[in-house]
Amino acid sequence: MSLVDTDVLIWNLRGNPAAAELLDGHRGFALSAVTWMELVQGVRDSLELRTLRQALTFWQADIIHVTESISARACYLVEEHTLAQSLQLADAMIAATALELGRPLITANDRHYRFIPQLELQVFRP
Repeated sequence: MSLVDTDVLIWNLRGNPAAAELLDGHRGFALSAVTWMELVQGVRDSLELRTLRQALTFWQADIIHVTESISARACYLVEEHTLAQSLQLADAMIAATALELGRPLITANDRHYRFIPQLELQVFRP
């Protein structure tokens, strides 16, 4: 089972058929609570929020909440990669979630993550 990055879900919400096919083929995927919050911040009204919730139910997606171990690993990643690679907080939390779960991260933003050792990336191209 994979962890899906925010950008892939946004591509789907924008109607990208490749993203829809990918997500439909990975039913039971997981997403970080950070991804969920980013998606909710992007909705414009209650109808869009309801549609988002229905999509996650359809995909049987699990939201992985931040634990102490995810937080600690994200802190380490920020210390290691913020100066040289400009690692952002949300990306550090998402990467830490994938690493703690031992799952690959599906993302179109591989440049945000490719410098993180042991993080397995599955690159999506819309």
